[in-house]
Amino acid sequence: MLKSPSARSEALVAIRRVKAFTRARFSLDEDVAVMVSEIACGLPGCPPLETVVAFWTAPDRRHQFKVFKRVADVVEDDLPPYWMKDAIVSDGDISCC
Repeated sequence: MLKSPSARSEALVAIRRVKAFTRARFSLDEDVAVMVSEIACGLPGCPPLETVVAFWTAPDRRHQFKVFKRVADVVEDDLPPYWMKDAIVSDGDISCC
């Protein structure tokens, strides 16, 4: 089912907001790629919708974290603290929970 234009624009606003939170929290420059996705997880025990945020500080250094709520509901306090930046380096596993 397609979303209405207003729903799509609200989703884009939410994604941009989470990207801005991420850039501010981790002191990322504007040229650093930041990806924000809202995904559905069908595995038992996973929340129905979750927000996945990834950013790259080097070509082979991806940082990733999840917020177990819809992207529209994510607030700045949901992000990990700055000092966890090295702890959220991804090993490539993007499994659900």
